[in-house]
Amino acid sequence: MTHTARRIGRTLALVLPVVMVLSGTLAVTRVPWAAHNSESQVLTASAETVSKKHAAARAPQDVLRDRLLVELRQKDPGTALTDLQRTVEGRPSLARHCMSIARALGRAAVEQYGPARAQRFSRPVCDTSFASGVAQFS
Repeated sequence: MTHTARRIGRTLALVLPVVMVLSGTLAVTRVPWAAHNSESQVLTASAETVSKKHAAARAPQDVLRDRLLVELRQKDPGTALTDLQRTVEGRPSLARHCMSIARALGRAAVEQYGPARAQRFSRPVCDTSFASGVAQFS
């Protein structure tokens, strides 16, 4: 009987932290970082210069990444990360590209703001991919 109790205890000791981390990560990804406004849906002037035909030929994740990079440069990384999170929530098919886009935003933030200031914009969007991009480029 003692062996069975020990075995159950060990199993719980291994499984429980994993469940807690995963549930915490999922809960954090649902936090709205900024008030929703229609301005986040407006394309920037630079993005509008791309022809509609050319944009349709490109993959949606490439279009999203380029739009967010422009937004990062014109506003700040926090705004771009918020829009990334909202876009992925609205179009789940882009979720598999979220980490690479967040890393690209991290690298661009380091180029524009430097490593220390760029890290301040870090949020748990797509796990910690933005922070990873900042760290890789620092």
